[in-house]
Amino acid sequence: MASKNKMVESNTSPKKVSSVGLALVKESEGLRLQAYRDAVGVWTIGYGTTRIDGNPIRSGLRISKEEAERLLEIGLQEHLSGALKFVNSAVQLNQNQLDVIADFTYNLGVGAFASSTFLRLINQGRMADAALQLRRWNKGKVNGKLVELRGLTIRRAKEEALWNSF
Repeated sequence: MASKNKMVESNTSPKKVSSVGLALVKESEGLRLQAYRDAVGVWTIGYGTTRIDGNPIRSGLRISKEEAERLLEIGLQEHLSGALKFVNSAVQLNQNQLDVIADFTYNLGVGAFASSTFLRLINQGRMADAALQLRRWNKGKVNGKLVELRGLTIRRAKEEALWNSF
């Protein structure tokens, strides 16, 4: 477990999501092999996948568990790589923090991360303050209203705990 916490050398070299990060996303998203609407009404499949080869998920679509795993790994890596383009190259991130950024952006998108106070505090090196920002991202629009979603509250608490574990 100590290797999970070592500092990452630079934000310009390729980074990978660890097995800990992968497990966090799998637990938070759950696995559904048939298309369904998520808590905010977005068509989703597998472990929270919303697009396959650029195409949105549609009603009636089915995939295999192997395909769900493949889509998750690709999606997580794309989200992590996209997010790290916004992180100051001088900022040192440990593997747990990379995993949290991957989970956060997989769930909310790189755009939300790029415009967040979470990122601003990371870039200022204020890691403890950044972790506290995760709590703010526990809401979704349901029937046109922004409401707290229990699943997101739990997910953000797990992200915060992982972020702060050394």
